[in-house]
Amino acid sequence: MNKIPLITFTFWVMKICATTLGETAGDLLSMTMNVGYAVSSLLLIGVFLVSLTAQLVSKRYHPVLYWLVILTTSTAGTTMSDYMDRTLGLGYAKGALLLLGLLLSVLGCWCYLEGSLSVVKIKSFRGEVLYWTAILFSNTLGTALGDYLADDSGLGFAGGALLIGGLLVLVVIANYMTEISKVALFWIAFVLTRPFGATMGDVLTKTKDKGGFDLGTVGASAVLGAVLVTLILCVTWRQKKSGLKTDAL
Repeated sequence: MNKIPLITFTFWVMKICATTLGETAGDLLSMTMNVGYAVSSLLLIGVFLVSLTAQLVSKRYHPVLYWLVILTTSTAGTTMSDYMDRTLGLGYAKGALLLLGLLLSVLGCWCYLEGSLSVVKIKSFRGEVLYWTAILFSNTLGTALGDYLADDSGLGFAGGALLIGGLLVLVVIANYMTEISKVALFWIAFVLTRPFGATMGDVLTKTKDKGGFDLGTVGASAVLGAVLVTLILCVTWRQKKSGLKTDAL
């Protein structure tokens, strides 16, 4: 039943790449193409639901399908967060607090119903649904938190990325040098990689006078998409070469 990839260094690289692409692609649709936050959210949530349905009905782990769902949660999370923070006028701080409460509620229900938050012990359809619900809320929260650090905190895009990057380093150190629960550290890292991706997305797309690389949403999305596709192909090739069965991961 478990259809989650092995949690390795490559997994985290792909997670950051996918969430950064989600930020730039979401902005490409809502702002560059001027579709708007509300319509973009509806469109991207629809795409997310289609990809999630395919993932849920699948009987084994498919790298392309899994990372497609991760990507769609990131793009949908970007526009959902922007709609809450900007269109509804909640602001980044209030939006982040609301999303944090929703994420903790989902994790609490998951732990109560399934008895564990470990992603290597997802053995039921209900557990898988809760897993993806938590991912959707965590990616939406990450967008709001990343925007707060970049815009409201005074750190700027690069400063926000450095702060989140430093926190991720501390999580890695804690993983190897402390007795803190590996499950807790996983979810902390999972949440933090989203604002890291959000701020990195801003660094790539914003103009140089704002501290960015001025690639624009189109250029940044193209580069990140190529990197993610390459990594997925490499992982799939490595699995086939080593003879690993994808339904055993």
